[in-house]
Amino acid sequence: MGSNAISIGFFFAFMALTLLITYWAARRTRTTEHFFAAGGEVTPWQNGWALAGDFLSAGALLGIAGIVTSNGFDGMIYSIGWLVGWPIILFLIVEPLRNVGRFTFADVVAYRLRQRPVRVAAAVGTLAVILFYLIAQMVATGSLIKLLFGLSYSWSVVLVGSVMLVYVLFGGMLATTWVQVVKAALLMAGGVLLAFLVLTHFDMNPLKLFAAASQKYGAKVLQPGSRVVSGQWDAVSLGLGLMFGTAAMPHVLMRAYTVRDAKAARLSILYATGLIGFFHLMVFIIGFGAMVLVGPEAVTKAGGGGNMAAPLLALAVGGNAFFGFICAVAFATMLAVVAGLTLSGVATLCHDVWTNVVRNGTASETEQLKVARIATVLISLLAVVLGVAFEGQNVAFMAGLAFSVACAANFPSLVLAITWRRFTTSAAVASILVGTLSSLLLIVLSPTIQVDVLGKSLAQVENAWWFVSLRNPAIICMPLSFLVAIVVSLLTTETNADATFAAMQERILFGNAQPVPARQD
Repeated sequence: MGSNAISIGFFFAFMALTLLITYWAARRTRTTEHFFAAGGEVTPWQNGWALAGDFLSAGALLGIAGIVTSNGFDGMIYSIGWLVGWPIILFLIVEPLRNVGRFTFADVVAYRLRQRPVRVAAAVGTLAVILFYLIAQMVATGSLIKLLFGLSYSWSVVLVGSVMLVYVLFGGMLATTWVQVVKAALLMAGGVLLAFLVLTHFDMNPLKLFAAASQKYGAKVLQPGSRVVSGQWDAVSLGLGLMFGTAAMPHVLMRAYTVRDAKAARLSILYATGLIGFFHLMVFIIGFGAMVLVGPEAVTKAGGGGNMAAPLLALAVGGNAFFGFICAVAFATMLAVVAGLTLSGVATLCHDVWTNVVRNGTASETEQLKVARIATVLISLLAVVLGVAFEGQNVAFMAGLAFSVACAANFPSLVLAITWRRFTTSAAVASILVGTLSSLLLIVLSPTIQVDVLGKSLAQVENAWWFVSLRNPAIICMPLSFLVAIVVSLLTTETNADATFAAMQERILFGNAQPVPARQD
């Protein structure tokens, strides 16, 4: 049997299982609490696996493996940056989030401030992050489906968008949770088996694998800072974006609301951190394995921006059947992450914008669910259009840009809302908007867009007055966002700031205080 036939078989098996999950979840999703937070009934271990499934994206399995294959050790900056953000979530973010919020991170930022301006600004930042990350997932999924079915790239992206729409539209968070759990289990199994098969070619000794890579492609593949990033500042900027962006990704933070209390949320993060760290060790082996056993040239020739390293390695070490399994796992990976991202965007539009801004908190459950499903369709359509437009970009790199926007737009306002009494509504709005807009502007003026997307040569743009040499703007935009928040807070005041901050701290610590009556002006 050919590899495509096996891949398609695994693909349809996964589809059948997840559609059954969606049907089961749809019968239990009748309220916004269930649609956005699974009724708070998910256990810590389930949520830990779901968090791993939500976070371990196409950028982990395909993108990082591809970057390591092409560039060696440098590619691990993505793994390390993404992983070290999780202790920040564990120790600083998750308990206040679970005790104060309901569905989105904007619930926490707006808790003691004026609801409307803060939620509108938060929606702008959240949607920018989600769309960047969605682009990364759609590009990878389109490339894989094109390889699997022989469809055109555009129709492949349309197919993925349609499946994503079904998951979220009918199953909500409950279906998304179990799809992510199943996907995480498959991903762990596939990653461990692929790394094991690679090591069998090197006497089960990773050092022999690295030595073979060095002998074949030179010592630079084992040296940090020489291939992926263009300099020290670029490396620091990328690291900041990945680390603090992880702690501010809306679809990750949203999962804090699916468990019963803050203790369960902390346990969820602990389990997820262990799973994610272990998997990234496997990706390191997979990337170098593809470098030695497949070759960067073959990976590049396969297309997809270098994202086919892991599937091609599976074909080389495990034959058609294992290639089919890894392709199906990669597809499951992307669908699970895309579903989580879509649901987070829907929560922003429905809960933050429609319910709390447009309807001033008066929307009925039926109305909110109707708006949520309309928003699901709109985000799915937008994801398809953007996925087609960004064909060929490396998914880990595109995901890194999403994290840069998150660390500048969301992280400063979230941390200051939790910790600083003087933080004001005007400061929150200014910080979020400056972080979002400065990130987007610097990305547009960087080689990321000017060279990689628009196709200009570096020589054409590097001497232009507006050109920004940093590929990742986090080192500029995150401090700028913090600075704006602090300055504006010192220049403005907030009504009843002491009382509302004290009430919020009580709720953060004990989780049982009454909500502060939010100001709607």
